[in-house]
Amino acid sequence: MGIKTTKDYVKFYINLEMQNSVSFLSFINNEKMVLKRKLENKNSDKDPILNGIRILEELVEEMKKSDEQSVLEKYSE
Repeated sequence: MGIKTTKDYVKFYINLEMQNSVSFLSFINNEKMVLKRKLENKNSDKDPILNGIRILEELVEEMKKSDEQSVLEKYSE
């Protein structure tokens, strides 16, 4: 898994250029589902997957305190 930081997730989302069709929160929820499915694979290295889930959950908590655009701007710099 190449995404290791919060900035990486934001950059990945922005580079997909889907802000007009998919909200960042929807993207995060989808990514969490994908990572949770990967955890079921017995051959996967679990640490990077768990780290990704933790980062995504932190982003959700941060968006509860401020809006989506603020979070995107904070980590896209």
